Amino acid sequence: MLYEKYQNNPKSAWITDAAEVIGTNLQDPFRTTVSINDKMKVPFKIGVHKAVGGDHDFPNPGDLLCASLASCFESTVRLISNKLGITLLETNIKAIAHIDVRGTLMIDKTVPVEFQSMHIDALIIAMNTSEKLLDTLIKGAKQSCIVYKTIRKGIPITLKVNTKIKT
Repeated sequence: MLYEKYQNNPKSAWITDAAEVIGTNLQDPFRTTVSINDKMKVPFKIGVHKAVGGDHDFPNPGDLLCASLASCFESTVRLISNKLGITLLETNIKAIAHIDVRGTLMIDKTVPVEFQSMHIDALIIAMNTSEKLLDTLIKGAKQSCIVYKTIRKGIPITLKVNTKIKT
C-alpha cells in the first residue's frame, strides 16, 4: 500500500524529523532537555560527558547519536525480516562511537572535532532460515537504514543563527 502511494505520488514520500532544545536554566551548562518530534514533543534530558567536563548524569549527544543508529538499524532489520518472511527470535544491536576529545576541547588542533569511528555489534537470531537469506537481510538493512547511510555518507548541514543583544 505504501509502495503504491509513493510510486504514484513521490512528493508524499518526503517526511521531516525534528528535535528542538529551548534553553532553560541557562546557568547550568551541563544539562538541558531536548524535545523530540514536533508533534509528540517527547522531553529527553541531556547531560555533558565527563570527558569534556560534564557530570554525565544523563545521556549525552554522542549517546543519542548511537541510540539513533542502533534503533534505526534494529527497526530496519525487523521491517526487512518481515518482508522476507524471516522469523526473528532475538535481536541485539549495539552502536559504539569513538572520539578523541582533544579536538573539541581545542587542546590539539590536529585532532578533528568529530567521532573518529563508529561500530555496530549486531546479534540476530532467526528461526528456520538460511545463511543466504540472513545475508540478504543484513545487506538490505545496510542499504535501507537511513541513519546508517546518512552517517556513512555525511550530508551538508545548514545553520541559521539569529542573535540579539539586550541592555
